[in-house]
Amino acid sequence: MNRQQKEVAISQFRQMFSDAQAAFLVHYKGLDVAKLQDLRKNLREADGSFKITKASLIRIAVSDLDGITSFKELLKDQVGIVFAKNDVPSVAKKLSEFSKNNESLKILSGFFESKVLSTTDISTLASLPSREVLLAQVAATIQAPIKGLAVALNQILCKPVYAIKQIAEKQ
Repeated sequence: MNRQQKEVAISQFRQMFSDAQAAFLVHYKGLDVAKLQDLRKNLREADGSFKITKASLIRIAVSDLDGITSFKELLKDQVGIVFAKNDVPSVAKKLSEFSKNNESLKILSGFFESKVLSTTDISTLASLPSREVLLAQVAATIQAPIKGLAVALNQILCKPVYAIKQIAEKQ
């Protein structure tokens, strides 16, 4: 790589870090091309991407990010970065599932909301339900009191009808 190509790569990584909601640092040594393509395909389904370049270029690209000092310390050896654009828990879930099935891929760290994440934080994030499930749970929680009110009002309206029906049956 010449200097101009390195500058382009650094600017692309800066742009990817600014566009992504989260980034995960992974050690991929030992994965063959087919498994890397499978990982990329799985991540694309969750609106994520996997990028590889020299660790020194990534270190330069992330040098101006806040709170990333411990993240930079892990930028050595063969590392790749997984970017999560929108739904961070589903990207973390896909990444941790792939890591469990392929021992060559190790999740080292993550960066989310200007905070460095440990591997336990990432596994906790991966265990969260997807965005759609969370929205459904919120909608059900909001709907429950309204449904209860509707049932109570319906019972109030039905009581006189039941009383009249009971009187009619007695006669």
